Amino acid sequence: MTSNITEFIGVYDADSTLLGEISYWVGARFGITHCSLCELTHGLFTQKSEWKQCAESLAIPFRLFHRDDAPDDVLNALAGEFPAVLQRTTNGVTVILNKDQLEHFDGRTSDFAQWISAHLASR
Repeated sequence: MTSNITEFIGVYDADSTLLGEISYWVGARFGITHCSLCELTHGLFTQKSEWKQCAESLAIPFRLFHRDDAPDDVLNALAGEFPAVLQRTTNGVTVILNKDQLEHFDGRTSDFAQWISAHLASR
């Protein structure tokens, strides 16, 4: 049952400011910066249609934040480890996919969508 999960939360290893977005984009093109969550949700310039379909297909919301605009309870749960995917339940916020685990998807949004659906089904 999904009754105790109220939302999924993804936090990018990037800042939300215009300078942060540009710095990340340029850095990613030159191999200086990397965010495995960004690779799952975005293509070169825009959000992936696969990602939109994944998020819309879930029975609960999936909210995305940057490291500088995430809620305090989310930042506390992350303890400075970005990127990550968390779940908010009736008991609080917990990390369900850390940086290393997100790397295994290698930007394959369809694999991530299957994982998150299986995670929901197991609850």
